[in-house]
This record gives sequence, structure tokens and C-alpha cells, in this order.
Amino acid sequence: MHGSGDLGTSGFSDALVILGAAGIVIPAFARLRISPIIGFILVGALVGPAALGAMGNDYPWLNFITISNPESIEPFAELGVILLLFSIGLELSFRRLWTMRRLVFGVGAAELFGAAAIIGVALHLIGQGWQGAIGLGLALALSSTSLVIPLVGTRSAVGRSALGMLLFEDVAIVPIVFLLGAMAPHSAEAGLGALAQTLALGGLAAAGLLIGGRFVLPRLFAQAARTKSPELFLAACLLVVIVSSLITSAVGFSPVFGALIAGIVIAETEYRGEVEVMTAPIRGLGLGIFLITVGMTLNIRLIIGSWQEILLAVVGVLVVKAVVTATLLRLEGARPAVAAETGVLMASPSETTLIVLSAAAAAQLIRPETAAFWQIVTAIGLTITPLLAKLGRMAGRRVDREAPQRVSSALKEGGTGKVVVLGFGRVGQMVADMLTAHGKDYVAIDSDIDAVSAAASDGYAAIFGDVSHPELIERLQSGTPNAFILTMDNPVLVATLTHRLRDAFPDLPIIARARDTTHAARLYKAGATDAVPETVEASLQLAEAALVDLGVAMGPVIASIHQKRDELRGQIKLEADMEEAPRQLGRRRLRDAS
Repeated sequence: MHGSGDLGTSGFSDALVILGAAGIVIPAFARLRISPIIGFILVGALVGPAALGAMGNDYPWLNFITISNPESIEPFAELGVILLLFSIGLELSFRRLWTMRRLVFGVGAAELFGAAAIIGVALHLIGQGWQGAIGLGLALALSSTSLVIPLVGTRSAVGRSALGMLLFEDVAIVPIVFLLGAMAPHSAEAGLGALAQTLALGGLAAAGLLIGGRFVLPRLFAQAARTKSPELFLAACLLVVIVSSLITSAVGFSPVFGALIAGIVIAETEYRGEVEVMTAPIRGLGLGIFLITVGMTLNIRLIIGSWQEILLAVVGVLVVKAVVTATLLRLEGARPAVAAETGVLMASPSETTLIVLSAAAAAQLIRPETAAFWQIVTAIGLTITPLLAKLGRMAGRRVDREAPQRVSSALKEGGTGKVVVLGFGRVGQMVADMLTAHGKDYVAIDSDIDAVSAAASDGYAAIFGDVSHPELIERLQSGTPNAFILTMDNPVLVATLTHRLRDAFPDLPIIARARDTTHAARLYKAGATDAVPETVEASLQLAEAALVDLGVAMGPVIASIHQKRDELRGQIKLEADMEEAPRQLGRRRLRDAS
């Protein structure tokens, strides 16, 4: 640890460690296709006071690559979580919140208190006092908003289900902390009165922010936009977030609650998109700092010494929460795949679990060593959240056995020879409109049940299906389609799916959406008949509009655009063939030699 005289050097070295972690962890883990969440937590565990940081006195040079003052970076970590909740609010609206009321206050409340009751009873049966068991049950039943939502978003069925439950947990955190304070041996009655007062003040503060924000924020952002200064606009964004957080914090609620309300209010204005773009870099860096602080709570020596108890505790918490969440969602009417995936995703504890554990320890409901044990369990749970997301998707695919059959039936209805549109967002719907206009039958497949339901209600031939599931491709083979159009905005998935479809359908046209010319070349190598780069098409459309506006006749313009498009496609295909030729020659020589 640095001494007080090295305070400036300490802060500078801490900043270098954090920025270095962000610059190294994100690209390295992205290349390995691993979530950077794990990387940040591992960096925190490595450079924190329980690992290399403890060796700073013996090896002074380690002070420059370790976090010497963990408390000094906590405000930045809290700012990252606040900005994350603010961005979640930007994706919501009052109408959407109203439609989610059953999910928030029904399933959300049942999930939190149901999981807490089961965990608490289990801990009480193995010797924990009932007051401590209640505190631990409520703490461990919480799930991580800051990790779950970035992994699944808020637009999918899984994301919406998770968001509804997480919103209730974010609101419930303050009453939980007050409840634990009221259960303390030295305060039997004062805590309940303070809780009622805080809830009343919190309600007034929320109402004030919602009502006042609708009048103040549009004017504030309009003034900032007129200056045409990105810096001033960013300053206005941060001012709104910080003031809202301070207001809810002043009345006893969590600052993230104020940030969430601010985001919801701004979501109703025309400045939502610009605000989201401006705050994204700071939000990402702040979240990385928060994850580093989580990693610092991992005591490697304690984990090694008690690995069996810790493993049992982690597995027990994950199983209880996954089963409770999935069961409640099924009772509420969610599809089996959505319930299974959401249950596994929501199984790990939360960063707010650490807050509740501290409150329980401060109220003397649990011993300090007990709190330290469950802090390690929480940190491990947060670390494996990205892995749980993948396991959840796998569980959802295994549970939902009906999707492949629906695909096969849809392809056979009304005869064979339909075009299969994979991905049904805005691009997919436009493709479907053009196919219909020219009398071509199609069936659209998408893994977002909300998008499928909305499209089906609008009259589109859309069905649910996970295109990455191998069994679905087998059902496509039994349905005899006559072409595939891939419209997903996911370069890796499009390339993988193109390769699988070409293996399964050697002779059918495969037309794929590409992000740029480099991605298009990859798709041609994977077997695409045609790859359409977004950047090229946008450039051609701009050129076409400019030439027509300049007075050039429409006929020659269209002819030249088609000629340029064919020329560019030929160049991309040629580059792909030239890269693939040496590989094919090497494979042929290897076969001949064997």
C-alpha cells in the first residue's frame, strides 16, 4: 500500500491500472469470444489487496500495477452502475412500464421473496439464526441488473422478463436495508418508523422527478443542442443523471433509482438517441471499474482453503434461484424456453447483495466472517454470469422442442418451394414486403418471440425458431425451401449460418446481409450466392439520389448503379476466391499425400 505522501502517485497509478485493464481486457477477451465482464473481475482479483496488492511493501514496483487504494475508485464504480441504470431507463417508456406491471409487482415480488424464503429456511436448518437467515436469504435472492441486462437487452422476451423482476428488486433494496436495521437487537421500533418516512419521501421524490422532468429536461437539452457543442451536451446529460441520483439518495433511496427515473423521462423526448450515444463510453468504463472492485473482494487464499463449502454454496444459490424464477415465469404464461433461459440467467447474486450483506453485518444479524464468506460467493456468482447466460440459452433450446416442428409445418403449408427469411427485423420485413409484391411465397423465422408475435399480428408469415439450433436446419431440409435470405445484424452468426446452410443445401441460393466488403468476402467464402454489404448499398443509393437531383435522367442512373454494383460484387468474389484457392490447393495436396 502507498503511504499518505504518495497520494498523487497512488491515484495516478490506480488510473493507469484501470485504463490499462480496459485497453487490454476488452480486445483480448473479445478476440477469444469471452465476455469482458470475466476479464475485469479477474483483473480486480489479481491487482487487488488480497493478491498482488498485498505484496506492495515487499516489492515496491508492484505499486504501479496494482490498486493501492480500493476505496478511491469506488465513486467511479458507482457512477458506472448509475449510468447503466440510466441507459436502461432510456429504453423504457411509461406505456411499456404499465404493460409490465404484472411482471414487476407480481412475478418480481414472488421471485424475490420466494427465493429468499427457501434460501433462508435452508440456512436456518444448518445452524444460522433466523434473523441472519432472513438477511442472507434476501441478499442472495437479488440478481444483477448491471450484468444481466447488457447480456440480453430489454427487447427480447428473456430481456423483458428479467427486466421486470430486476426493476422490483431495485425498488425493494431500500426497504430491505431498513428491515434489517429494524431487526437489529438495539433498534426494535425506530427502524419501522424510519422505513415509513423514507418510503413516503421516496414516492414524493419519484413523482417530482417524473412530473418536473417532463417540463424541464426538453428545455435543458434544447439549449444544449443549440450550442452545437458535444461537450456541453454531455455535461447536460451528466448533470441530469447526478442531480436525479442525489435527490433519491438524499431521501434515503438508492441513487440508481433516481438515474432510472431520469432515463425514463428522457426516453419520452426526441433527445433519447443522442443522450444514449453520448453517455455510452463513460457508462462502459464505469461498469468496468465496478467489475474490478467486485474482483477485489475475491480472497484467493480463502477460496482455496474453503473451496468445497464455497462451491456448495454457489451451486445451492444458483439452483434455488433458477428453479424459482423458471417456475414462476411458467405459471405466469411464459414459453418454456423463455422461462428456462431467464431462470438460469437470473440465478447468480447481485452487486446489491454486497450492500445487503454489509447492512446485515452492521445490524449484527450475521458475523463478519459469515459476511466475508458470502461476499466471496457473490463475487464468484457475478464472475460466472456470462457463462450462465450461455447455459441459459442452451437450456432454452433444449426445452423448446416445438420450434423445429413449426418450421417444418410452415414450409409445407400451401405447397413447397418457399423462400426462407432468417431474421425478421426491419430489413426482414422489407424483404418480405417485396417478395409478397412479386408473388413469392415465404416464411420468416426469428428467435425474438416479441418480434414474431408483432409481425404475425400484422399479417406476416413469421414463426419463432432459433436458427443456430442444428435440429432446425434438419427441419428446413424436410420442408424443401427454394432460397434463403439472411437479414440478421450479427456478422458472426450470419457467417456461421451461411456455412451450415451451404453444407445442407449445396444448390440453393443463399443471399446474405453483410456489414461491409470484408464481411461480404467472408460470406462468399462460407458459400453465399450473393452477399450485400450495407456500406456499399448506402453509397450507391446516395449516388443515385444525388445524380437524379442534379438532373441526370433516371434510366442511365439506374443502369450505371447496376453496373457499379455488379463490378463491386465481382471484385469481392474475386478476392474471396483468391484467398480460398491456396487453402483448397493445400487440402488437395494433403489428400493426395495421404
